[in-house]
Amino acid sequence: MARLTTFSKFLITLLIVAIIGFGLIMARNSGILDKIAPPEKQQEDVSGMMKEDPKPKKNKGLLNNKSDSDTKTSAPATSNNSNSNSSSKGNGKGSNFDGTFKVGVVTWGGYAGGQYFNEGFKANTNSRFYKDYGFKVDFKVLDDFDASRAAWKAGDVDLLWATIDAFPTEVEGLQRYEPQVVFQADWSRGGDAVVARRGINSVADLKGKSIAVAPLTPSHTFLLWLLDAGDLTTKDVKIVEVPNAIDAATAFKSGKVDAAVVWSPDDEIAVREVKGSKVLESTRNASYIIADVFYAKKAFVEANQQKLNQLYEGWMKGAAEINSSESNKTKASKILSQGLGIPEEDALQAINNVRLCTHGDNENFFALNRNFSGVTGESLYNKMGVIYNKLNYAPDNVPSWRLVANPSLVQASNLSGSKHASESGPTFKPVTEALKTAPAKSTKAVSISFRTGEFKVDENAKYIIDKEFVDLAKAFGNARIRIEGNTDNVGSAVSNKALSLKRAQSVATYLETEHGMPKNRFVIVGNGPDNPIADNKTEAGRAKNRRTDFQFLGE
Repeated sequence: MARLTTFSKFLITLLIVAIIGFGLIMARNSGILDKIAPPEKQQEDVSGMMKEDPKPKKNKGLLNNKSDSDTKTSAPATSNNSNSNSSSKGNGKGSNFDGTFKVGVVTWGGYAGGQYFNEGFKANTNSRFYKDYGFKVDFKVLDDFDASRAAWKAGDVDLLWATIDAFPTEVEGLQRYEPQVVFQADWSRGGDAVVARRGINSVADLKGKSIAVAPLTPSHTFLLWLLDAGDLTTKDVKIVEVPNAIDAATAFKSGKVDAAVVWSPDDEIAVREVKGSKVLESTRNASYIIADVFYAKKAFVEANQQKLNQLYEGWMKGAAEINSSESNKTKASKILSQGLGIPEEDALQAINNVRLCTHGDNENFFALNRNFSGVTGESLYNKMGVIYNKLNYAPDNVPSWRLVANPSLVQASNLSGSKHASESGPTFKPVTEALKTAPAKSTKAVSISFRTGEFKVDENAKYIIDKEFVDLAKAFGNARIRIEGNTDNVGSAVSNKALSLKRAQSVATYLETEHGMPKNRFVIVGNGPDNPIADNKTEAGRAKNRRTDFQFLGE
């Protein structure tokens, strides 16, 4: 038999490759390839070979004591129900509604409004959603982050939880599905906390210390804000990355770290078990940092607008009823206890550790109230997008807020009355002399330039205050602020002290009038030259000493 020449072998190989390539193109065009390996999986496989995901995204379950491996199988990523409408599966872009909203949640108290109105977690005919609007709601507890996102992509859940602070880190991977943030469920109010060992009494004391934290979680966001409030960055501390906040608490209790960012009730448990330890700060003071939202696919929202409007309305009614009645809150805690498999007292504490958002709160969150000057979803999303980008956790091209925010549910609602109004700001008691010398939780030094002998805040000073402090003041909305004016040692000490007091008061007045912050929130102190941070013998040192310190105080 004649043997093939090398050139003949080359031609045959080339022909085979061409046939295979042509077959793959035809398979992709016909959709066969997508059924074998969905596009998002193909992309994940390729990107996984090129670059490993820098940090794993983990679950949020604040009261779930299961390890990550325990929660991996908490819910399937796809459904084997042969009766499911195929148009809502596969590429995950389906818009069909089968009469039951499937809502993906985690072990957290902030979704109680919807679960209470639903009379439980499972779809049922006793649900007020069913009685009032004719559809059912099924809450699926998906404590594993990756499994929950896979379920949403596949169409196994219609709406899924997220925190708007961390959303910039994941939204790029969801762009194919056009995610739309449709309403806010809650603000964390004590559910996230930093516990610290004996001897750590302020944020400044964390410098050089080891801190356990789960990256790309609400814990991570809270720590970044807290360090900024204390004029520190992650470079000033030793970050010990752990899979989740439960492991952070374990590391702290075992003495492996000096501090940890944990979730309730692990903060209380840690303080009981570690002698001399304390809660350094929590979201009870840092009240506008962690915002839970729900998002859906754009096609699903457009196809089911009226029913989603009704889902939002019922959820807001439930939240308002819980907020205004202790008996309703007790009922809600029983529902959470059954749905999450936790003791009733823990479920009640979980609800107390959040602000269940009302319709008015949602109007503020989506900036529909022009008179609102507090933290909006857009401001938090944009700020954290920049911060996480600098830390290489978010891409350069994070989609703009206008592309991911869909306030249509909020805009369509006619809810009114005091129950549905936004929460009023915190009320601060009149300032006492003791507050002028009370220990500060954190200190943020800001160099505000004043003309010689003057104390009025000019436009440049306003810009610096807005840029370096206002966001922090709004984020730590429940904390008192002490404003301390400082000078160099040039001139009379008596006159400098009086001038520094006037300058501090001028800054406080600006924050009151321009940003709507309550007068009693501010403690005004004029130190004059008595509190230098640098050598007054040099011009550079004197410049550092001419500053305004913003300090957050604990009540």
